[in-house]
Amino acid sequence: MGEEGWRKSDPPLAACKNCGSSRLTRHYTQGELVCDDCGLVNEDSFIDQGPDWRTFDGEDGARRARAGAPASVMLHDKGLSTEIGWKNTDTYGKSIPTKNRAQLYRLRKWQRRIRVSNATERNLALALGVLDHLGGSMELPRTVRDSAAVIYRKAVSHNLVRGRSIEGVVAASVYCACRQSNLPRTLDEVSEKSGVGRKEIGRVYRFVARELSLRCLPSSPQDYIQRFAQQLKLRSDTLARANQILKEATKRELTSGRGPTGVAAAVIYIASILSGERRTQREVAQVASVTEVTIRNRYKELTRKLKLTMPP
Repeated sequence: MGEEGWRKSDPPLAACKNCGSSRLTRHYTQGELVCDDCGLVNEDSFIDQGPDWRTFDGEDGARRARAGAPASVMLHDKGLSTEIGWKNTDTYGKSIPTKNRAQLYRLRKWQRRIRVSNATERNLALALGVLDHLGGSMELPRTVRDSAAVIYRKAVSHNLVRGRSIEGVVAASVYCACRQSNLPRTLDEVSEKSGVGRKEIGRVYRFVARELSLRCLPSSPQDYIQRFAQQLKLRSDTLARANQILKEATKRELTSGRGPTGVAAAVIYIASILSGERRTQREVAQVASVTEVTIRNRYKELTRKLKLTMPP
């Protein structure tokens, strides 16, 4: 029968309440259950359970979808506001008369205005756009961006953004979300991508974390080992040796009180030499965003206390 009639996946219908006829038709567009014999509307809020659709590609699924995009914290209104399309047609596909188009243009204009109705929504609309751009430039997964958006929304609701730059609070939110997601990024990396000073990001991060009572565990060298090895294009056996050296150094408490990126860089440097896949201190320092002096100091300390025999 098509969309208006019976579907194979639909449950069987009861008899008409008026005449007892079993000839009932589901009108999905109106949400009504109508008797074909007497015309009685048996139900006026009929729920379309939908057929058993199977999709084999994204285009097929988008064509059959009957709902909009899911709610997202990356949008200032979470994607729940309405939108008037730019097609000059009505719900039946008929063209809207010319005399009514001026009214439609005014409706579209006011619809755009009321979507961002106050200062808070304007702040969110701007900040979430900056956050999405920053997350993309840092190649962060969607879950980390969503976590950063939630942190920023909490900062706005607690009035922590007033007197601070939007870019600074966004960068601090991203830095905090990375630490909470066990995907740490250094302040230098966030500063380079966001264009905000390292000191400002650290100051805003500490303030926001204190006011919102956020639990951000300190990062460890283990969090950086794999990423540094991938950027230096080291083999898996070199990465395994670096993890072994770091495990032994942690057991002897040689990493306490040292910067995690400096220790991770030194361990990677030692492992690359021992595995015959040598990388220079300058190469490792550029990847880890530390100085060559830091790598040399950590390198000498680890090789001496772990009694590692280094080739000439």
